[in-house]
Amino acid sequence: MKPQVVIVGRPNVGKSSLVNRLVGRRVAVVEEHRGVTRDRKAVEVEWNGVAFDVVDTGGWLQIGDALEEKVSQQAEAALNEAALVLLVVDTHVGLTDEDQQAARWVLRHQIPTMLIANKVDGENQENSIWDFISLGLGEPFAVSALHGRGAGDLLDRIVEHLGSTATPTEEAIDPDEDALRVAIVGRPNVGKSTLFNRLIGEERSVVHDMPGTTRDAIDTLVETPSGKIRYIDTAGMRRKAKTEEGLETYAVLRSLEALDRADIAVLVIDATQGASGQDQRLAERISAAGCPAVVVLNKWELLDADQRAAALAAVGDRLAFLGDAPVLKTSALSGKGVHKLVPALTASAYDYQKRVPTGSLNRAIRDLQLKQPSPTGRIRYAVQGAVEPPTFTLFCSGRLSATYLRYVERSLRERFELGSTPIKIRVRVD
Repeated sequence: MKPQVVIVGRPNVGKSSLVNRLVGRRVAVVEEHRGVTRDRKAVEVEWNGVAFDVVDTGGWLQIGDALEEKVSQQAEAALNEAALVLLVVDTHVGLTDEDQQAARWVLRHQIPTMLIANKVDGENQENSIWDFISLGLGEPFAVSALHGRGAGDLLDRIVEHLGSTATPTEEAIDPDEDALRVAIVGRPNVGKSTLFNRLIGEERSVVHDMPGTTRDAIDTLVETPSGKIRYIDTAGMRRKAKTEEGLETYAVLRSLEALDRADIAVLVIDATQGASGQDQRLAERISAAGCPAVVVLNKWELLDADQRAAALAAVGDRLAFLGDAPVLKTSALSGKGVHKLVPALTASAYDYQKRVPTGSLNRAIRDLQLKQPSPTGRIRYAVQGAVEPPTFTLFCSGRLSATYLRYVERSLRERFELGSTPIKIRVRVD
């Protein structure tokens, strides 16, 4: 495991901007108001041949409302795993009571700590950093996360601090190399983060009744009896008309990006509300991404027998184009039914990566044509050109109708037990 460099501080001092600067790309959501970051997010950084994880956290507050308290708990959990802590302060605002409380909190953990004075945009502002000496964390290190000033020197200092605990990149093993990437998507407040926390066995994502609590895509690698799975918790996606400008728009874009890099999508639906038009649009987006889907009807325990029948009917009606995607009934809050998800994911992954021998494929093509010939052209032979998803190229004497192509797809799916995985069929006319 790579050493963890955890970035903490009161809200809105530029922690996420500093993460983006150290990583070298925009991986954390940044906005000019308090409370944007809520979950803790780890991102790998490589500097001078050394690899380590930078962990972004929400602002730590000694007191706050229920949501802020959960955000502070996430920062506390990150600190317990830290090899080095960067406490960030804002030189534009100056020393505050919240800075002093955060410094005392960090000192109690007795972890090596660097004091980072952010927003030092020029030499004329450097004198302002000395106000923070009273925090008892040593000499402040001046940076401008926005403009990049001091970022390279800070990375040098981090590597120096980590010393022998850092991981040489040539010896590092990519944990994603054979991990199944699973994106958990859905509308706001359907229980995605509760399910995510249940699957990984810890409260990694902040859970709250307020829609839109999750602001970023949070990845966690989990070892299971079926192999490694990287779960990705995403922000809830609403209709464009209801999406706030700026912060929420960017969060949704990050969710769509997570979906594009996933091997499998878990579409979480609130069973008490049933499958909605927005769930249908999300399912269409999953289909466009080309990955298989598993549908989770969450909050199942809240329904009576009639409501359960209606919920299943709505899924079958609105999400019919997802084919035979597994539909699981769960209660993420209690954990009931969640154990069925990993076997469903494993089966979907197996079908997604299945390769059919050319001989078997062409025997299947011969048989399906004998059973029902195409009136517009004959399939001479076929090859499978790719997996993820299984992709078949048909070499034909003439064009095939859309109806006949659906027949071919259905026949191949049944013959080779491809389950609900997407199938791509390409036609080449000689």
